[in-house]
Amino acid sequence: MPQMAPLSWILLFFFFTLIYVLFNILNYFSFNTSASTQEGKSNQTQHSLTWKW
Repeated sequence: MPQMAPLSWILLFFFFTLIYVLFNILNYFSFNTSASTQEGKSNQTQHSLTWKW
């Protein structure tokens, strides 16, 4: 029914927004930065200091 089209658009908007937020939350918490060793941290800072465009 054409009268129900706005409801479908709102439902799709919330559905895709929820998927987007969940995807970002899962990506944010999937990386464990505290598990890296001290040697890895110093190596990482060395690379970031010498990195050029």
